[in-house]
Amino acid sequence: MIRRIDLRGAAPGSLDYRAVVPRADFDVEAAVPAVQSICDAVRERGVEAVLELSAKFDGVELDDIRVPAGATTAALEQLDPAIRAGLEESIARLRVTSAAELESDVVSDLAPGARVTHRKVAVDRVGLYVPGGLAPLVSSVLMNVVPAQTAGVPSIALASPPQKAFGGSVHPTILAACALLGVDEVYAVGGAQAIAMFAYGAGPCRQVDLVTGPGNVYVAAAKRLVRGTVGIDSEAGPTEIAILADDTADAAFVAADLVSQAEHDPLAGAVLVTPSERLAAAVDVELDTQVGAARHEERIRTALTGRQSGTVLVDDLEQGLDVVNAYAAEHLEIHTADAASWAGRVRNAGAIFVGSYAPVSLGDYCAGSNHVLPTGGCACHSSGLSVRAFTRSIHVVEYSRDGLADVADHVVTLAEAEDLPGHGTAVKVRFA
Repeated sequence: MIRRIDLRGAAPGSLDYRAVVPRADFDVEAAVPAVQSICDAVRERGVEAVLELSAKFDGVELDDIRVPAGATTAALEQLDPAIRAGLEESIARLRVTSAAELESDVVSDLAPGARVTHRKVAVDRVGLYVPGGLAPLVSSVLMNVVPAQTAGVPSIALASPPQKAFGGSVHPTILAACALLGVDEVYAVGGAQAIAMFAYGAGPCRQVDLVTGPGNVYVAAAKRLVRGTVGIDSEAGPTEIAILADDTADAAFVAADLVSQAEHDPLAGAVLVTPSERLAAAVDVELDTQVGAARHEERIRTALTGRQSGTVLVDDLEQGLDVVNAYAAEHLEIHTADAASWAGRVRNAGAIFVGSYAPVSLGDYCAGSNHVLPTGGCACHSSGLSVRAFTRSIHVVEYSRDGLADVADHVVTLAEAEDLPGHGTAVKVRFA
């Protein structure tokens, strides 16, 4: 079912692992032209365009894009108690890790009368996107909202696609999660038009300063187009999992974890990196059994047989480590002897799951970590969503007359070196 890529015997440095490991065809640039017209329409015609696009892409005729007041509370009242308990536990754990990420102001006293304060300030208003196409990703509500609230963002708006099955409203489980978190500004808008609505403002939705949240290629393309008008977290695309495993790994666990991510999307990537042919063969057997019994068999099979998935055979775990660092997976699991030691040497991953009892699905819901993570190899330069994404840094400069006098000559000299004499004059005038 899942293809093999054999890298054994390759001379060190002879292969560009980034080019040979499986990767999805996720071409944001190709989607930009189609999305450009959507963003232009929302910018120029506002809520009228949003309503037209919802009818075109979601098959839903709406009179108002804002979910009515009271709908979130009603959804929470009807929520299955077991689901509520799971959401509350996930929220509690995420609040703990988010609070630990809060940064205090840092004061640097450079000399008498010379102080610079590094101040952290929350973004004023954010737009949070929660996918609802193939599955209502209620967990993404928590992953977006909790760090934003912990950072102190005063104004939070959330958008998720309108659902035909629920009269054009947002999926009720997503609404219930909003009620649990106290988010009452919710819009039944999906796809690129939701991102444009946040970026430019439309109808009852005021423009935001920052847009966060995962989505499909069209959502990612829209975030690329509006970047600069607003801030974005990342262009997160189809999910991916890499597993570094040796002979000590349980093939059933490995197969189940590959399946769990393939379940998200036909474009999801599932990659096993191992020096063990025995494990690779055992995982193949497990996949045949587990996929055949899965509820979303067609979707999973498409993902696992796609070019973005595969088993990569390596000479040893050292080569395997090089491969997973080059791949820079959104999710990386370590199923090896001394897993913590190998995990400590990983440099590129959105999140690392250590050992046999830390599956990615734990991180999707209740680990306390955030599941909005960089995809497509972007983990080599980007981080997952956190409190830091919702804050900005401001330097506050406080100098006395003596403090300025101490460096005045240096300022004047450097201003002359850059042929900007007015800069120097702005200092000299204070001592004339």
